[in-house]
Amino acid sequence: MARFLYKLGIYSARHRLLVVLSWATILVTAGLVALTGMRFSDGAFEIPGTESSKALTELEREFPVVNSDGDGILQLVLRTEDGQPITNEPFASNIATLTESATSLSHVSSVRSPFDPAQPYVSPDRTTAVLTLNFSGISKENAEEVYAEAETFVETVRNSGLEAELGGTLGNPVPEILGPTEIIGALMAFAVLFITFGSLVAAGANMLTALLGVGVGILGVFASSAFLQPVGSVTPILAVMLGLAVGIDYSLFILARFRAELRQGKDLETAVGRAIGTAGSSVVFAGTTVIIALAALAIVRIPFITEMGLAAAFSVFVAVAMALTLLPVLMRTMGTKVLPRREQQHIGEASTDTARHSDITKITFLEKTASFVVDAPVRSLIAAIGALVFLAIPVLSLQTTLNTPGGVDPDTSQRRAYNIISEEFGAGTQSPLIVLVQDDTNLVADAAEVSKLLTSMNGVDMVTPAHASASGTSALISVIPEGGPTDDSTHALVQDIRDRSGHIDAEVSVTGETAVSIDVDAQLNEALVLYIAVIVGLSLVLLVVLFRSVLIPLIATLGFLLSLGAGIGVTVAVFQWSWADLLFSAPTGSPLLSLLPILIVGILFGLAMDYQVFLVSGMREAYTKGYSPREAILDGFSKSAFIVVAAATIMAAVFGGFALSPSPLVASIALALTVGVIADAFIVRMIITPAAMSLLGRAAWWIPGWLEKVLPTIDTEGHGLDRLKDQPRAAERSSELVS
Repeated sequence: MARFLYKLGIYSARHRLLVVLSWATILVTAGLVALTGMRFSDGAFEIPGTESSKALTELEREFPVVNSDGDGILQLVLRTEDGQPITNEPFASNIATLTESATSLSHVSSVRSPFDPAQPYVSPDRTTAVLTLNFSGISKENAEEVYAEAETFVETVRNSGLEAELGGTLGNPVPEILGPTEIIGALMAFAVLFITFGSLVAAGANMLTALLGVGVGILGVFASSAFLQPVGSVTPILAVMLGLAVGIDYSLFILARFRAELRQGKDLETAVGRAIGTAGSSVVFAGTTVIIALAALAIVRIPFITEMGLAAAFSVFVAVAMALTLLPVLMRTMGTKVLPRREQQHIGEASTDTARHSDITKITFLEKTASFVVDAPVRSLIAAIGALVFLAIPVLSLQTTLNTPGGVDPDTSQRRAYNIISEEFGAGTQSPLIVLVQDDTNLVADAAEVSKLLTSMNGVDMVTPAHASASGTSALISVIPEGGPTDDSTHALVQDIRDRSGHIDAEVSVTGETAVSIDVDAQLNEALVLYIAVIVGLSLVLLVVLFRSVLIPLIATLGFLLSLGAGIGVTVAVFQWSWADLLFSAPTGSPLLSLLPILIVGILFGLAMDYQVFLVSGMREAYTKGYSPREAILDGFSKSAFIVVAAATIMAAVFGGFALSPSPLVASIALALTVGVIADAFIVRMIITPAAMSLLGRAAWWIPGWLEKVLPTIDTEGHGLDRLKDQPRAAERSSELVS
């Protein structure tokens, strides 16, 4: 692979205009398709094949809702402040006036009074009433404006002496992909690049390659929605976040090698080719690992998870392709300007090791750290593992949910309205369970038997009369549970209904928002176990192939699990326990979303393997040259550690910017990745890995002879390039001799 990438780098450097025009064509084409045809989904999370999903499909077929497209419902929750009956004067007259006034709000199609004799909505203690606003013609363009007008209306109600809150939402707004905090994160990453390279030219080329890769990647995701299926609102954010982070890192590794080759006196084309052939090989391996990990999310067979994984994988693929083709164009164009001015006058004077070390301004500190770890491995392991285990303790309290009842922000009017209704009308009134009874021959009798069974169950507050469909083959029964949608009692009730209705001749299914959330949450948890098993197996296989060792892959995989625990643990402490919530703009204090753990596993695995590859490859190279195990660890550490530190710092800066997003899903994913990357790079790879390898000695590199014979060879250090003998310069000398 090293030879192929060497030739690819040379070709790109020689045909700069062709490469630039090709990427420009791809970018413009994807942009035009995206602008004219991109589509967003409604944000609903469902898993085809579950009982609740199948029943929901049947429910929509048997009980169609007429003219629901673009509709929305808001609830104006009114409560007297001193506990007086809201049905008394002057409250009753004020509410009648409010009901009339609400009809003048934009897009309001009807208003139902809480005193409607057919459907009264007044609490049993008569202190609370709910006025229902039905909207029509709601679209993503006007939803925010209509909702803001309703909020203004509520403010006027509060001035009339009633406690008033607005429940519900209109539409599914698409969160912004790049806000101020994300841009700050990118600027911090650029600052780290400048400090690392000491050259604005090199830092700018690195960032430009990454940003162009993000542009192509995200526009490609949007363009695909025009031909395939609508894309979820969080999917492009995840693709941008990951594409930007790996795009910067991959270009950093290649540029660092390019600079080292220039310092050794290589001509520009040879330096480009060798940088792509050596560092590019590591980038291909690392990028392939990330892509496989993200694409493997498809094995859980959950559509919205698969969509996120594939979109992020595509973004990483584009980042790798950009680094291997467009970056050589920039390197050839910049030439020696990628080096600081003080070094441009001394090109060719550095030895190989000196050239590799010249990017490492803090090498003395890192070497001292490595020496301490190698000389005191037991103490280092105990301290490092203890710290990560401590950070992972909150994982034991992890709670997940598909939807947070009343909205994710506990300080909004929407959540307060939800809480008031739960207090005054019952915790389960806003999330009823829907029991669907299907029978072609004896529907009435079976529905009556099901209703009787439901009434006798623990945890049931109320059962509505069965309502038959027009076809006469299905009946709908609403069950109001005593507990809320996330309560254990409600989960137990759903399972109880499914278990105890098996003896009835009809097909009985439980669906509704609560049942769907329970099913999705359960299947995600089951899929997480399978996915971790697949990821761990993949990790072991790939690293055994790369490092030709059995124990080093085990250390790497166990280290990944520790950094994963630390990342999720800190996220639980911040977003579930509300620790340090003042530092984050996203709301805290609610369970984490169900899809977070499985996404973190996939993304963090790929990034962790990146650091393992870039750091341990140098150690293996030294060991194969005859260095002792201790010398190999220190040599590999000194050559690669600073670049890994820079890469991890850049990635943490990018993810940290997204962690300040107002979206709780985006912020929680980004925080978990930020902590996970820091823990993995600075603790697992810088302390645990060298300490464990020091304890193992030569045994760290042991591999059965039969296994070594069958394994393919992956040349990430570019040893095969040594036989090329700097082909461009050799060709020039040959032509001179002929003449």
